[in-house]
Amino acid sequence: MRTRVVFNQKGGVGKSSITVNLAAISAYQGLRTLLIDLDPQANSSQYVLGDDATYSSDKPALEPNIENYFEDVLGNQQSKGLLGNAIGSILKSRSKGLESYVHQSSFKHLDVIPASPTLGTLAHALESKHKIYKLRDALQQLSGHYDRVFIDTPPAFNFFTLSALIAADRVLIPFDCDVFSKRALQTLIENVIETQDDHNENLEIEGIVVNQFQAQAKLPREVVQQLKDEGLPVLDSMLPPSILMKESHHKNLPLIHLATDHKLTQAYQSLFNEIEQN
Repeated sequence: MRTRVVFNQKGGVGKSSITVNLAAISAYQGLRTLLIDLDPQANSSQYVLGDDATYSSDKPALEPNIENYFEDVLGNQQSKGLLGNAIGSILKSRSKGLESYVHQSSFKHLDVIPASPTLGTLAHALESKHKIYKLRDALQQLSGHYDRVFIDTPPAFNFFTLSALIAADRVLIPFDCDVFSKRALQTLIENVIETQDDHNENLEIEGIVVNQFQAQAKLPREVVQQLKDEGLPVLDSMLPPSILMKESHHKNLPLIHLATDHKLTQAYQSLFNEIEQN
């Protein structure tokens, strides 16, 4: 089982779109694929599961979800009254693996563990109880169930992002050819290297995914060349801008199911093939 995290501390770089479309191509090619959404915005969840994963003030988040998993890790579901009930609840939660939180999508071979808008409220309790390795351990127990796991992360280096990096083999870094993105890249890579040193020596930076790349424009070409000149692992397959992505979001159809032969879909297919060959 190969586990990839898609991570950038800067929002608006196409993180969820990249995560979902790579996962969809993986499943389309027959690989048993799990998508885990750790971003409280739940964009990946809604992209794949549609209205079922859409929440509002009068509609709760889809359950079970990743917040429910971490609640069970903390034992928050246990009865506060009797010791016997509490112990029984703890034992029950320990027997629950990640598979208990999985939803089947309408796409063959693609499963989802959706996000929740209130996931962030658990971060302090999880940190204080040193639960940083729980996601890694739970994923290891799923190694016989899936061939590929893709994890979408929040646009911040927090408990959930760190948990994902500890659980992963590889990290993909979306980049949108923006000057501010370039400035933030050094901090991001330093965080990944620190995670390698402190928690996960097997973690690899698989590459920088250049998104919204306009090949005819001078500035994007210059920025990408600067990254390459600095020795950063820029992937050859770059993703062009296209209105098709908005249509894909609106219809809750990953590109491979919406327009197989479109240039943007083909760019994603090329990207998937490139990372799979590494």
